[in-house]
Amino acid sequence: MDKLERVKELHKILHEYGYAYYVLDKPTVPDAVYDQYLHELIALEEENPDLIFPDSPTQRVGSTVSEGFKKVTHANPMLSLSNAFNEEDIRDFDKRIRNIIDETPVYVCELKIDGLAVSLLYEDGRLVRGATRGDGTTGEDITSNIKTIRAVPLRLKENVTLEARGEAYMPKSSFLKLNEQRAERGEELFANPRNAAAGSLRQLDPKMAASRNLSMFVYGMGGDGEEFNIDTHSEALKFMKDVGLPTNNETRECRSIEEVMAFIEEWTTKRNDIPYEIDGIVIKVNNYSQQEELGFTAKSPRFAIAYKFPAEEVVTTIIGIDLTVGRTGVVTPTALLEPAQVAGTTVQRASLHNEDLIREKDIRIGDRVIIRKAGDIIPEVVEVILQERKEDLPPYEMPTHCPVCESELIRIEEEVALRCVNPQCPAQIREGIYHFASRNAMNIEGLGGKVVEQLYREKLVQDISDLYKLTVDDLVKLERMGLKSATNLVEAISASKSSSMERVLFGLGIRHIGEKAAKILSEKFHNFDALMQASREEITAIHEIGEKMADSLVTYFEQEEVQQLIGRLKESGLGMKYTGKIIDASTMENSPFAGKTVVLTGKLTQLTRPDAKEKIESLGGNVAGSVSKKTDLVIAGEDAGSKLEKAISLGIEVWDEQKLLNNLEE
Repeated sequence: MDKLERVKELHKILHEYGYAYYVLDKPTVPDAVYDQYLHELIALEEENPDLIFPDSPTQRVGSTVSEGFKKVTHANPMLSLSNAFNEEDIRDFDKRIRNIIDETPVYVCELKIDGLAVSLLYEDGRLVRGATRGDGTTGEDITSNIKTIRAVPLRLKENVTLEARGEAYMPKSSFLKLNEQRAERGEELFANPRNAAAGSLRQLDPKMAASRNLSMFVYGMGGDGEEFNIDTHSEALKFMKDVGLPTNNETRECRSIEEVMAFIEEWTTKRNDIPYEIDGIVIKVNNYSQQEELGFTAKSPRFAIAYKFPAEEVVTTIIGIDLTVGRTGVVTPTALLEPAQVAGTTVQRASLHNEDLIREKDIRIGDRVIIRKAGDIIPEVVEVILQERKEDLPPYEMPTHCPVCESELIRIEEEVALRCVNPQCPAQIREGIYHFASRNAMNIEGLGGKVVEQLYREKLVQDISDLYKLTVDDLVKLERMGLKSATNLVEAISASKSSSMERVLFGLGIRHIGEKAAKILSEKFHNFDALMQASREEITAIHEIGEKMADSLVTYFEQEEVQQLIGRLKESGLGMKYTGKIIDASTMENSPFAGKTVVLTGKLTQLTRPDAKEKIESLGGNVAGSVSKKTDLVIAGEDAGSKLEKAISLGIEVWDEQKLLNNLEE
């Protein structure tokens, strides 16, 4: 046997032994046997560097420290799930499902692993990229660190191309060992395994990530599974397991909501008996066609929900109440607490939301209270322990004037919040600048809250237009702002000038105008001048834009100081036009795709599928991933499978590729 053949054989042997050990947790040979084969492979590679391949078991940990993580755009967004906190929420979810789909749904229940969501991309069976979820659309390339996770195969059992999504996590044993080591070195301890896992995967040195002993479970595919003839989520899990990916065995198909509740009850009791942390149960509609029919909201799928385990509750004391002023002038009270450990983290503050909640719960400074984390994330005061209240504690009174600018606070009709309406309030200005620079608005990296605070305090920035006057010389004078950071920030601010109109509109922080509304308005009016001149009637005529939004917009743009601000932004060179795709209404009138749901299936020979999708959507069509009763048209290429069969059974119109091309040309 020549050296190349032996290397390939050793790859196969070691991958199989590694899968049995790290994924199945059922070693098939003693460690010494594995080590013997691994040492043989290392020796062969040292003698023959040309035989070192990217998927070799020796390449788990690279020797190069990364200078930073590259951005990765997900082909399909990695959306987060909406949450349920009790049985009523679960039953409401079930009712919503049944109101939309005709058939009885089958649910798949899975353990919600408490880790970091990641994407694994395989091409011809070989791992080529690992990425974080990020904001759902854009993540970071962490391939070098993903390769250090032994449960993640570098090569699949079949030469398939797919994207798998899952949760990277730190086992409880690894977490305890890591914190013991950090304690010995006098370093700050990690609060919980989730934070430790996230920090490990963002280490620039893969050897550091490798030392953390992470693991992983995959829970889904990035595509619809059509090319593998997969029609359900259960089939997808089985397929991924069959090709060698690590899936969690504790899943169950449930044919009623009672079975779902039984699974939740079972694991609420058993959650501490497994070697990794879980913080809830994920419930998904199993059938892909039904998932397609249910669709998505802007942030999450309608066909899935995450039940969060009841939060841990502890007792502590309120030692004060802090007041903050947001960018819209809302004054929010926050309880200051004696430090308490809740769900693995030290809590010293808890939201009190508004004056009404303080009165309703009769919360007073000095009270002993029960606190918990809502969804294990946001600390909140559950109730006051009245039996432990001291007799002389006075009721808490909200202030009558703004804690920052001392303007009189008002309560707008039908609102529970107290509000500062002084447009020159420093707190509102600072928060407004921070919002303008945020990721979903102008995405100015390096312009965080502390930098905004310094810029405002030093009178370098008094409104958002001043950002575009900043120079490197201005910034290097700030505390902890070096030349490189200053240069990067000025470049990031300059780069934001090319932002499309919807980002600027959202960044202005106009009441009731969120990201979605900003996009819809920008698609309609194309530029700021047209929007600022639009009447209430013109704005409310737009689908999904209501009267509150229209009133807020018109009132905002009527203000002289706002018009002057927009003028200054224009002068600075800021992009005030919509740069996205604009659909011509006259084209839509004659489009055979306008308003139709179209499904592409099979292999197209003259167009790529992304090209076909883009052309159909540019003509007003909506391209879906699976066939349902709501499908209007199916485009069938070569070797079309189950989707074509389903379309025929439902009597849906079917075109071949040539008919698609003819209609696109017309």
